[in-house]
Amino acid sequence: MRISGISLKSSSLLHMNKKPGLIFWFIVLLFSACENESENTGPLQLTQVLYDNVILPLDGTIMEDLPIDRRITLNFSNAVDPNTIEPAISLSSNQQAVSFNFNMRDDNRTVVISPIGALDNGTIYTLNVDQNLKGNNGASFDPKEVQFKTVLGDLLIEIIEMGGKDITLVPTPLNVPRNLNIKMQFSSGIDPDILESSTELSGENAPSLNYTYSNNNYSVEIRSNAKLKPYKPYTFTISEDFSGINGEPFDGYSKKFYTAVDSTLKFPEIPDEELLTKVQEQTFKYFWDFAHPNCGLTRERNSSGNLVTIGGSGFGVMAILVGIERGFITRSEGVARLKKITDFLSIADRFHGVWPHWMNGNTGETIPFSSNDDGGDIVETAFMIQGLLTARQYLNSFEPAEKAIIDKINDLWEAVEWDWYTQGENSITWHWSPNFGFEKNLKIRGWNEALIVYVLAASSPTHSIEPEVYHQGWARNGNMQNGNAYYGITLPLGNAYGGPLFFEHYSFLGLDPRNLSDQYANYWDQAVAHSLINQAYCAANPKRYVGYSEYSWGLTASDNHEGYSAHSPTNDKGVITPTAALSSMPYTPEASMDAMRHFYYIIGDRLWGEYGFYDAFNFTENWVASSYLAIDQGPIVIMIENYRTGLLWDNFMTATEIKNGLDKLGFNY
Repeated sequence: MRISGISLKSSSLLHMNKKPGLIFWFIVLLFSACENESENTGPLQLTQVLYDNVILPLDGTIMEDLPIDRRITLNFSNAVDPNTIEPAISLSSNQQAVSFNFNMRDDNRTVVISPIGALDNGTIYTLNVDQNLKGNNGASFDPKEVQFKTVLGDLLIEIIEMGGKDITLVPTPLNVPRNLNIKMQFSSGIDPDILESSTELSGENAPSLNYTYSNNNYSVEIRSNAKLKPYKPYTFTISEDFSGINGEPFDGYSKKFYTAVDSTLKFPEIPDEELLTKVQEQTFKYFWDFAHPNCGLTRERNSSGNLVTIGGSGFGVMAILVGIERGFITRSEGVARLKKITDFLSIADRFHGVWPHWMNGNTGETIPFSSNDDGGDIVETAFMIQGLLTARQYLNSFEPAEKAIIDKINDLWEAVEWDWYTQGENSITWHWSPNFGFEKNLKIRGWNEALIVYVLAASSPTHSIEPEVYHQGWARNGNMQNGNAYYGITLPLGNAYGGPLFFEHYSFLGLDPRNLSDQYANYWDQAVAHSLINQAYCAANPKRYVGYSEYSWGLTASDNHEGYSAHSPTNDKGVITPTAALSSMPYTPEASMDAMRHFYYIIGDRLWGEYGFYDAFNFTENWVASSYLAIDQGPIVIMIENYRTGLLWDNFMTATEIKNGLDKLGFNY
């Protein structure tokens, strides 16, 4: 007797009959052999298909809304010959094969398919197992087809370009061409009517849009029917109501962007020398036409009424000298104005020879700068004395009218008690008030705009300071030095990136930095480095503000869209202040001239006004100042002239007292 390869003889059965235990194990072996023979000899059948944990119907019904990144498990009745899987099993959509990896389980009765990469959304897939599949023992297989559909998924913008640049990952595109051109590619086909009804361009005088479709409506190009306004914010929006051609939901899309500048010239082009003169003359009008009529001093800003500023008026004194030399006014007109100014300064409030920051232009009485700042301001006074000494050196002592002004300037200069403002310490204190004393107790320490205070204090023929006051108080025994590089430019002094750029202007309106050095720095190198770093920062534009470039640069103290601030790379609010670049003309002539051309020719329609360039602008906030400030306008006139002729530097540096003071402090010049 033979059962499934087991041969049994009658004698064997008789022998087992005598041992009941052997009969039991024989029966178990017999049935097991019969079962195995049945499994391995019957036809191979697909018993179940799982998509992850979801059972797919085998009757032709299409299961829908399945994820796009799951495994497919095929369970068979018998063990499968692994060599027949690849030619027999396929996964496809729209007749396009899908690559996959597979592995075997459960003694080759289970095949697990892992598609390579995610499947497409909203797509019907066909899993086909054909007759090439065989069992381990060669058993045949009747072909089987199973279909399923992936979840519809979101409609996505895969790529979006503006002006030929990929902005997919750009938070807020800048300098977008005003002839707007947007190209988009979607993850699936779209309905043009639905897109066009769901799209909006908003902003100042936003034009209508034209649409061109391609790539089976997967791609669209959108163009504006008219130019957008320059340097303006616009927002391109596709609403959540939009959907794909098969109903794929869309999360909505909104992209704010800023247009590029209008590069057409706003004024006729003239030679650079003429442009320099034009800027000087227009800016000079602030100090001449808008000066306070009673005292000749300069108003703090163009809305200050009777409030005049001492530091800004010191700049105005120097601007008058430029006006005379350039022919904006006659010498006699300039001398008359200087007489009015010095006469008024002689009777105005002074505190140990020091003027307040602000005063009334009619009475000369102090106007408090802050709640406890109602007395002498020695920094503002230094800016005035710098201007007066420059004028003194410019005037002709052989002319009686001019000699009288010279004498008045000497009286004012010698009355300043620089030493008293030290409080007996090795530093100079910024403020003193008859009501609050030295309560503010703000020490003047470098590096900032106030080097001129210590130079004048050391130069005073009547109230001079000792060198230790400079070295310990101002230079902080060398602690004002920097020495780090920013954008590859080494900065000798000051804080990171140099601070606001007026630090390199106010003290050097008269004090000539060209050959100025001491144990702490070469001051020409300092001024050049600080200016170049400021420009490099604006060109890099790390905060992505509108209107910054290598031609549009300059961060310094000025008005802004929120009020007023000392702008710098470490305090960047998106505000460009023209005086920063223009007053650096001696240090960075090419970069400053580029800035002047840009401010005048390219954005001058918004920036050029009655007294030259408005104080500042922030195109990110769509803001341009309507103000002019004395301390910003003055350095423009003066430093352009120092660049052109050295007029103010040459006159100030001829003062014997200044030479003595510089020698005393250990300067080379």
